[in-house]
Amino acid sequence: MFSKAAIAVASLFLLYNCAVAQYPKMDKLLFGVAYYEEYLPYDRLDKDVQMMKDAGINVVRIAESTWSTEEPQDGVFDFSHIDRVLDAMNKAGIKVIIGTPTYAIPTWLAREHPDVLAITPNGQNRYGARQNMDISNSNFRFYAERIIRKLVDHVKDHPAVIGYQVDNETKPYNTSGPEVQKLFVQYMKAKFPSLDSMNKAFGFDYWSNRINNWDDFPSTTGTINASLASEFARFQRKLVTDYLAWQAAIVNEYKRSGQFITHNFDFEWRGVSYGIQPDVDHFAAAKAIDIAGCDIYHPTQDHLTGAEISLGGDIARSMKGGKNYLVIETEAQGFPQWVPYPGQLRLQAFGHLASGANMLEYWHWHSIHNSAETYWKGLLSQDFEPNPTYNEAKTIGKDFARLSDDLVNLKKTNSVAILFSNEALTGFNSFGFGWGAPGNYNDVLRPMYDALYKMNIGCDFVDPSTNDIEKYKLLIVPALYAAPDSLLERLNRFVKNGGHIIYTFKTGFSNENVKVRSSKQPGIVNEACGIYFSEFTIPENVSLKDDPFKVGKENNVIQTWMELLTPTTAKVLAWYDHPAWGKYAAITENNYGKGLATYIGCMTNDVLLQKIIQDAVTKAGLWGTDQQLAFPIITKFGVNQRGKTVHYYFNYSASPVHFTYPYGDGNELLLQEAVQKNKQLQLDAWGVKIIEEK
Repeated sequence: MFSKAAIAVASLFLLYNCAVAQYPKMDKLLFGVAYYEEYLPYDRLDKDVQMMKDAGINVVRIAESTWSTEEPQDGVFDFSHIDRVLDAMNKAGIKVIIGTPTYAIPTWLAREHPDVLAITPNGQNRYGARQNMDISNSNFRFYAERIIRKLVDHVKDHPAVIGYQVDNETKPYNTSGPEVQKLFVQYMKAKFPSLDSMNKAFGFDYWSNRINNWDDFPSTTGTINASLASEFARFQRKLVTDYLAWQAAIVNEYKRSGQFITHNFDFEWRGVSYGIQPDVDHFAAAKAIDIAGCDIYHPTQDHLTGAEISLGGDIARSMKGGKNYLVIETEAQGFPQWVPYPGQLRLQAFGHLASGANMLEYWHWHSIHNSAETYWKGLLSQDFEPNPTYNEAKTIGKDFARLSDDLVNLKKTNSVAILFSNEALTGFNSFGFGWGAPGNYNDVLRPMYDALYKMNIGCDFVDPSTNDIEKYKLLIVPALYAAPDSLLERLNRFVKNGGHIIYTFKTGFSNENVKVRSSKQPGIVNEACGIYFSEFTIPENVSLKDDPFKVGKENNVIQTWMELLTPTTAKVLAWYDHPAWGKYAAITENNYGKGLATYIGCMTNDVLLQKIIQDAVTKAGLWGTDQQLAFPIITKFGVNQRGKTVHYYFNYSASPVHFTYPYGDGNELLLQEAVQKNKQLQLDAWGVKIIEEK
């Protein structure tokens, strides 16, 4: 029998004796769905399998949502549904990814151990919704470990099983009850050698928040200290990292050679996948898994741009240092407003591959008939009959199978990277743009990414732990609000040694403990940027003098935030146009060593931002052939496993477009047509072409 106390200690404080994560060998594209035979109103497994085969589906994900079916009562296990599906899929030649079912707890666990339900700042969670538990709770860990071990041991030798998904879109779920607070105090004791050093680092003397005895450490819930709140958020992210590592270590004890471990990381949610996930340290958490997985949801119909597909893919690929990734969830139909126009499902599918995905799975196969997600439609609707979306998926499956050798394991190399930081995100979001001005960290980052995307400039993501940022020619650094001296000094060296950087406002303002630097802002990066400021404000009726980027009056405006920059050695690219603020610079660039640092001291609209970034990209020597095209024509490229360059071209519009193919002679893979350099090509509405150079 397991010792719950031992599990709790091991789960939270010990390193696991598990195999080093190894990237799995992928020899073909995977095209699949999540499948829940347990949800079906009647037995139709054989029919579903046949329809999957007809659609070219070669992988399904199962089991991650159904703990209560797999363990209907404490210690009573029933894997009959899983066995039925595994056997049926294996007979059909369809592979299976098994999900550990720990993100949705069974009723008996909540009844026997109500303490597993997380206590949040709003009180204790109630049973019903998924992800309502405290992932650090010792009782939860005990029963979670038991079901993981039972399940994985049961399925590990089945020939259909190719891998495991640990948990599901894991986050700390805002757990912050008394037991979590005790763990946080232990974490703080380990981080700070003395109370005096902690009080000084966090400025606890303010409003009598000073802590003079560890036993007096208050709950972080309701704190007014941004340093403490940010540190607790970092601790909560670490709970997620440790929890996924704990699950991966258990699975590693059982999995066969050749089987992989993944996780479906998600992103900040705004009705679609929008930006950096604030509750998870993706790069740290991904270390324990073999291959990164992600869930990407995006608008469709007239709102489909492909930006979310590209953003999520670039982040997922970057989690494992540029290695290919799995799209574990994306929509087929999804919300009512997401039902795709004809051609969009294909456009979306190949969009994932163009960013380096080796698998595309829809959530999910069939629409369900009751409960919370009744009207989140699967590939099939509730009648289980073929429909236009399913029929279009059949064409994708056939093309994936036919072109797998050409498109699997696409390797991408970029010269531009966006430097993001979870710590900067938390620190920035503690204050935002100030009282009365809406917006958060992703409101700064996402427009910069979108500008690159629309100009067909490929990029990676890096964070402060990345050890090879020096390989890039241009770094985009949005709102690096909280950062240690060492990181800012490293960025100065990057510029001095020949790199180019674009900084935005709110960079370098505070240290890693969200304590504002007492030097002139923007702190240490002054050295490379050649500017300083001491005042900032929320603009009213402010534009840039003489429209320096030629965007027209309606776009030449400043919004939300402005820093009043004084150049020292910097060249001013734009001055503010305002009777009070006209003597201050808005956008500057500075030659420093062999490189160039651009500083954007204000929030602009998207049109103006794109022009600013275009100017910096050009000066970095990165404005090339692909930049002769722009949205709605999106192009991406990579090198396939045969060493040939593959170019993707997408039309994200409802009208045909034309372009000149500028590269070496090749073959258009979808239509199997020869293409010569400088040939005029047409992209149909929502169309795609894939050209492999000879």
